[in-house]
Amino acid sequence: MTSNLVTHGSQEIVIFGGAGDLSFRKLLPALYMAHLHDKLSASTRIIAIGRQDWSREAYLNFIDTHSPSFIETDAFDAAQWQSFLARLSYISMDATQATHYAKLKAACPQSLLRVFYLATAPSLFAQICAHLASADLIDSLARVVLEKPLGTDLASARVINTEVGRYFEEHQIYRIDHYLGKETVQNLMVLRFGNSIFEPLWRAPHIRSVQITVAETVGVGSRAGFYDGAGALRDMVQNHLLQLLCIVAMESPISLGADDVRDEKLKVLRSLKKMNVNDVKRDTVRGQYTAGACAGEAVGGYKEEDKVPADSRTETFVALRATINNARWANVPFFLRTGKRMQKRQSEIIIEFSEQPFTIFGLAAHHQPNRLIIRLQPEESIQLEMMVKEPGSGMNLNPVRLGLDLQHSSDKRRAEAYERLLMDVLKGRLTHFMRRDELEAAWMWIEPILDGWEALDDKPLDYCAGSWGPGASSALMAREDQKWLEECQ
Repeated sequence: MTSNLVTHGSQEIVIFGGAGDLSFRKLLPALYMAHLHDKLSASTRIIAIGRQDWSREAYLNFIDTHSPSFIETDAFDAAQWQSFLARLSYISMDATQATHYAKLKAACPQSLLRVFYLATAPSLFAQICAHLASADLIDSLARVVLEKPLGTDLASARVINTEVGRYFEEHQIYRIDHYLGKETVQNLMVLRFGNSIFEPLWRAPHIRSVQITVAETVGVGSRAGFYDGAGALRDMVQNHLLQLLCIVAMESPISLGADDVRDEKLKVLRSLKKMNVNDVKRDTVRGQYTAGACAGEAVGGYKEEDKVPADSRTETFVALRATINNARWANVPFFLRTGKRMQKRQSEIIIEFSEQPFTIFGLAAHHQPNRLIIRLQPEESIQLEMMVKEPGSGMNLNPVRLGLDLQHSSDKRRAEAYERLLMDVLKGRLTHFMRRDELEAAWMWIEPILDGWEALDDKPLDYCAGSWGPGASSALMAREDQKWLEECQ
């Protein structure tokens, strides 16, 4: 097994919310994979913090029961798992009580590097950081990871940033968006700036439109209590989809340095045209799933989910048209779409190139644009859709796809998003984490949409679970003679 040890000596990863869903489904499986592949130093310890009145043995039993099912079968090794569990300890404490932090202080007396992962409600972020500071647990090497969502609007995001910033310098704060850890998303940078064939065409007027879709088949499930106060715009568009838009639309940074990359993403966010009420009415679609069928099974509607009010107006689907006011993207529409209980679990970016101004092959060919299809999940691939001649004596054309299967393009192991990002935190790499001004710029664009919906007293449109959302989302595209990709097939 190839060694890739982190260079720091003693390391402590302290997870607040250590018994929560995020911890046992994502964080601990990711850290196990890092352990399995020698990416953690021998002295790295993981301290889980939780309210549950458990002993260490009870906590390890809980993790041993719940986490292995979230680890790939081929990667699970019983002996390595036990070795990983030996790194874990558990502290039962109330993170809102300052006096309880003496337990944590006693558990990590001489660490060289402490990472505090706040897998808790954002309303606790400032309080936890204040108590960490009071307990003298924050030094110049300490790092804090903030799990989304960071606020519910611009004002609350600024409060969180300001309060956390009282105790941590900006270079110590890692605002995590797991989409930025996906291999295909990071490959977008290489696709754009490492291949000379694309850069001359990656702009208006050569590109006709851009589609970004993040579709889920699951409902809100156990997150209903949180989700009903957030909705799809806050939960998905403000972070995941806007980050994808930034990478697609940004100019080439002068280097791969964290601030150079994030400076260019910030320029994109600041170039997004802010919507007024009329724009919101015309260019956005809200939806909420009703009963239907997903994966061949009958499922209930959103209002039938536990903890969802019967009169809820929370959107579980959003489609919108965005405009970037700069020379590269002049008059190129960006269509963003996300939803729960959709027909397929699928995340993709579609670059549709402009049609030729004149064709010798007739209208049938003229209406088959070239497309670059970048799939992020469940499969990871890049496909270029282009026209070829059908076999035979005539000149009939047909679209075909040249494909690159990124999952099998290399025999090297592909780390999952959380593993990659956690290793970036330990190594001090900030490139794939949001900077404060970037986060706030995203909220500055999102907030007028929220305000517009409120002013319009906008009620989400119904869509059946297992569909592609309300019909109005197709109408949004059709107005500009466009279609979502699945409607073209």
